[in-house]
Amino acid sequence: MEEKARKDMIKRLKTIRGHIQGVEKMIEENKECDAIMQQITAVKSSIEKVGWILIKDHAAECIIQNPMDREEVNKTIQKIAQFLK
Repeated sequence: MEEKARKDMIKRLKTIRGHIQGVEKMIEENKECDAIMQQITAVKSSIEKVGWILIKDHAAECIIQNPMDREEVNKTIQKIAQFLK
C-alpha cells in the first residue's frame, strides 16, 4: 500500500474516533436528534472514504501482486461488492 494512502486512512480513522466520541457525549448529554444524526452521518461518510481508499489503492495490488486462484479473486470481489451495498 502506498504511504500516502496509508497515512490518509490513519488520519481519517482518527477523525472517525473523534466523531464517535462526540456522538457518545451528545447522547449522554441528551442533545437534539438532528445534531446526533449529523455526527453519525459524518462517521458513516468517513468510514466509506476509508473503504474507498482501501479498494482503490490496495485491492488491485492484492489481486495483481499476489498469486490468487479464481476462487480467491471471487472472494475479494465479493468483499468489495458487500462494501458497495
